[in-house]
Amino acid sequence: MQENNIITIKNLSKSYGRKKVLSDISLDIAAGQVIGYIGTNGAGKSTTVRILIGLDKEFEGEVFINGYNVKKDPLAVKKIIGYIPEVAALYDVLTPMEYLNLVGQLHEMSESNIRERATQMLGFFGLTHQLDQRMDSFSKGMRQKVLIVAGLIHNPSIIFMDEPLTGLDANTVILFKEIIARLAQQGKTIFYCSHMMDIVEKVSDRIILLKDGRILADGSFAELKQQNDGSLEAIFSQLTGTSDTNTQVDGFLNAIKDAE
Repeated sequence: MQENNIITIKNLSKSYGRKKVLSDISLDIAAGQVIGYIGTNGAGKSTTVRILIGLDKEFEGEVFINGYNVKKDPLAVKKIIGYIPEVAALYDVLTPMEYLNLVGQLHEMSESNIRERATQMLGFFGLTHQLDQRMDSFSKGMRQKVLIVAGLIHNPSIIFMDEPLTGLDANTVILFKEIIARLAQQGKTIFYCSHMMDIVEKVSDRIILLKDGRILADGSFAELKQQNDGSLEAIFSQLTGTSDTNTQVDGFLNAIKDAE
């Protein structure tokens, strides 16, 4: 592994029974890069993230995070990364402050530091009055804000995000895009897995496109645009073979019409 690579993936493959989800993925990711990891449904995006963060050790190949072998030392990896999932099981009987205190202590933060950061970060998301309210009454968006804070509260240098904007309102999405930009300016390495092409296009300095468990494209948006003109959404459609949307929509609407 080269010294400037904070994430190294060598010949990564993963199967569920006879179904191969990832096929011989190899990547070197330098410290400070913002990676936009995109692909069709079932392409293997979330599976890749689960492996990188040490939640799945049943795979072929090698994965290193900041020099740690993910398969051999997943706990060491979990200590140095941040993770913001699309959906996570929050403890509904806990308040945001209690939950974040648990997360912070797992990262060996002091209670005073946890309280100070949690108060500021939750306040940023408009949850000041819900700090000590049980989360069983929280909306999807409110829960997602708590997950975002939980993934960042220990100030990790490597951050994995798997569809982190699910359930958030438009204003919060705008704020979060700025958060990603500022984290990148601080030199954080961000692995951003999403289907929201406009956001990936704006925040990523390197985009990796996955289809059927294989890498179809890897480069900056400018580099991808040289070979396939248009927005990232248009490039995605061209490369994945889903560009004939009019025919697909006609078929869908005709199915409705024929059922009358």
